[in-house]
This record gives sequence, C-alpha cells and structure tokens, in this order.
Amino acid sequence: MRGLHADTGYLLYRLGLRSGQLFNTFLQESGLRLRHYAVLRFLAGSEGSLQRELSARLGYDPSAIVGLVDDLEKLGFAERRPSPDDRRSRIVVLTETGRAFLRDTDEAGQRVTNDLLGPLDPAERTALHALLLRVADRP
Repeated sequence: MRGLHADTGYLLYRLGLRSGQLFNTFLQESGLRLRHYAVLRFLAGSEGSLQRELSARLGYDPSAIVGLVDDLEKLGFAERRPSPDDRRSRIVVLTETGRAFLRDTDEAGQRVTNDLLGPLDPAERTALHALLLRVADRP
C-alpha cells in the first residue's frame, strides 16, 4: 500500500485545507470566509455576474451563492443589479467598498500565499502556479 504522501491527490487536498485555514484566519477579523473572498475576487475581474455563473465558475452550490451574496450585500461589498440582457435576472457586481476591501487585503493575502509557499523558490512558485492553472482550467 502506498503512503499518503505518495498520493498527489491527497497532497493537493492537504494543501487546500491548509490554504483555507490560513485564508480564513486572515479574513476572520472582517467577518468573511474564503468563500466570500473568492466571490469578491471573481467579481473584481468581471463587469458583474449572474449568480448561476458564479455558482458554475466557483464550483459552489447555487443556494450557497445566494447566502454569500446576501452577506456581501449587507457589508456593502457587492450589490445585485438588473441584468441589461434579461430584466428577470439580476447580476452581482462589486461595489467601490468591495474594491477598497480587496485593495486593503492584497498585502495580507500575499503574506498568506508566501507563508503557504514558503519552501519554494520564485521559479518553483511560478512553475507550480502554471501547472495548477493547466489542471484547474480543464473542463
């Protein structure tokens, strides 16, 4: 039987857990969790998104997205607006307050990433990132 550390899937799982713990600790003061942060980061790279698109792109259950967006709206970080393409639909957009929050947390987020990837040199970090993108972008 193979040891756990010989199993790449297990190592990725452990890395994900550690990453989530570090990010949740860093976000704890704001009252947000990593899932909220992921929504904010996704919205920062878009002009807005339908909730079902957020669900599909982030891999979260649609009912979870509703609660996450509700939380972000209460904080003033995101808002729902009528969709220009379908007045029955609403898009979620990042507010200026949400953008400011992300700017304010950039340095702390980078410290979390640096802590997580501390054993790797810059070239290894770049290679790891490129490899993870290749795997993550598969349909």
